[in-house]
Amino acid sequence: MNDESQNKMGTPTPEELREQVERTRDELGQTVEALAAKADIKAQAKEKTAAVRQQAAEKAAAASGQIREKTEQAAQLVKDRTPDAVMEKTAQAAAQVRESAAQARRYAAEKTPDPLLEKADRAATAVRANRTPLIAGGAVLVAFLLIRRSRGRNR
Repeated sequence: MNDESQNKMGTPTPEELREQVERTRDELGQTVEALAAKADIKAQAKEKTAAVRQQAAEKAAAASGQIREKTEQAAQLVKDRTPDAVMEKTAQAAAQVRESAAQARRYAAEKTPDPLLEKADRAATAVRANRTPLIAGGAVLVAFLLIRRSRGRNR
C-alpha cells in the first residue's frame, strides 16, 4: 500500500482493501501448500526412494559397463599375449574333443539295444513326471545314510 492509494483520511479505499485481501489469500494459499508439502512425509519418502533408486540404477549401469569394458580388455590382452601356436593347438584340441564326443554318442546309440533304450526313455519320462517325490525320497535316503554313518563312527 502506498501513499497515493490512500484517500484524504489515510485509509485505503474498499477496492484497494479487496485487492489487498485477494493478494493475502493468494500468499496464504501458497504458504499452506508449501507447508502441506513439507508435512507430507509419505510423499517425501516416495520421492527420496525414487531418487535413490534412480541413482542406484545409474550407478549399476555404469559399473556394469565398466566391468564389461575391463573384461573385454582383459580378454583381448590374453588373446594378444597368447602365442598363435598355442591358440591353434587349443582350437584343434577343442575340435577333437567335440568330434570324440560325437563319436561316443553315435557308438552308444548304435550299441545300445532297442528295448534298453525304450526302458530308459520310460524311466526318464517317469522321473520328469515325479520329480518332487523322487527328490524328497533322495533327501531322506541321504539323511538316513549320513545318520547311519555318524552313528557308526561314534561306536
